[in-house]
Amino acid sequence: MARFLKRGRDADAVAEDDAKVRATVEGILADIKARGDAAVRELSIRFDKWDRQNFRLSEGEIQACLDQLTPRDLDDIRFAQTQVRNFAEHQKAALRDIEVETLPGVVLGHRNIPVNSVGCYVPGGKYPLLASAHMSVVTAKVAGCKRIITCAPPFEGRPAPAIVAAQHLAGADEIYCLGGIQAVGAMALGTESIAPIDMLVGPGNAFVAEAKRQLYGRVGIDLFAGPTETLIIADESVDAEICATDLLGQAEHGPNSPAVLLTTSEKLARETMAEVERLLKILPTAAIARKAWEDYGEVIICDSEDEMVAEADRIASEHVQVMTRDPDYFLNHMTNYGALFLGPRTNVSYGDKVIGTNHTLPTKKSARYTGGLWVGKFMKTCTYQRVLTDEASAMIGEYCSRLCMLEGFAGHAEQANIRVRRYGGRNIPYATAAD
Repeated sequence: MARFLKRGRDADAVAEDDAKVRATVEGILADIKARGDAAVRELSIRFDKWDRQNFRLSEGEIQACLDQLTPRDLDDIRFAQTQVRNFAEHQKAALRDIEVETLPGVVLGHRNIPVNSVGCYVPGGKYPLLASAHMSVVTAKVAGCKRIITCAPPFEGRPAPAIVAAQHLAGADEIYCLGGIQAVGAMALGTESIAPIDMLVGPGNAFVAEAKRQLYGRVGIDLFAGPTETLIIADESVDAEICATDLLGQAEHGPNSPAVLLTTSEKLARETMAEVERLLKILPTAAIARKAWEDYGEVIICDSEDEMVAEADRIASEHVQVMTRDPDYFLNHMTNYGALFLGPRTNVSYGDKVIGTNHTLPTKKSARYTGGLWVGKFMKTCTYQRVLTDEASAMIGEYCSRLCMLEGFAGHAEQANIRVRRYGGRNIPYATAAD
């Protein structure tokens, strides 16, 4: 039976924090809806100390940001975007339009149609997370979306040059220096200066995530996102240093980022906990990572690989790093995860930044029912039908009519009956089932 050497924060306390965030976001979104640009500007001043008449960056401002980066910086951004683009193109190739004659004269099909307009949020208040531009803008471009706009907050009082460069090189049509709830609210609701979009994507802090949740339905979203999560599954084939490094490498995302070690080795578990403490003394981001580890870190010991699979599926983590003698065992048996990183040669940071899979992934156990952002999320699979012959229409109509009347839908039945009369030559009375 799985046992805990370390547990995270109490669930009731987390729920209380979530309730406060919900109330704050609801009020701000209502203000943006009512007052548009004026509300957005006031919120930007209040939360980011950033004021402009127009938050969209001009071509000159974009070029100025590009000019601040070295050729190596730009080449690195292009390399990462190439990897994301290549994988997204392979994913898109796996989607295909279909058309099939399911019965003589009855043709059914579907088309994969890109969403027309997308708003991509790129976090950047704490760290300039340019990788989020690759993951959203590049993938939406591959899908074929016609209008792609981006919002990222100012960093240290100005547009973050690396984020702006990443958005531009990825192919964003409009780039705004605007952060937080005001950014996602403006993109989804629209203002006098920002035309609304159809779909909202990208990670963000608790307030951004809650704003997306409340806006869902008015616009589409990629997924319901929470704090970054990482789960390390390990046995004695690896050492404590690599386990602790991979735990803290994700814990630095924020003070509420869960980092969990799942292992069959109590020796490795205890050594990893000691190694975490050693690394926290030298890690530049230790203030954040320590808070995350203290409040949300967990260490769980299992008796077998089967039990580790069961625990991992219960946790349903966003990122799962598997460092065991047989990583493929977990690939073949796990069902609930955002992304798997198999073996010690790869790690979550590769996926976050450069390797090509998308880093916008399900959190808060939503990996039980959805995967992460991918090219297919930006596409709508829309069906169509055509009936080619009189005989096929009359035959389908008779079945349809009887089934409609079984449900009590006389108007539905008459839609079928009129076709049975016209194309099948049968004199069916109005709004009664076919014989």
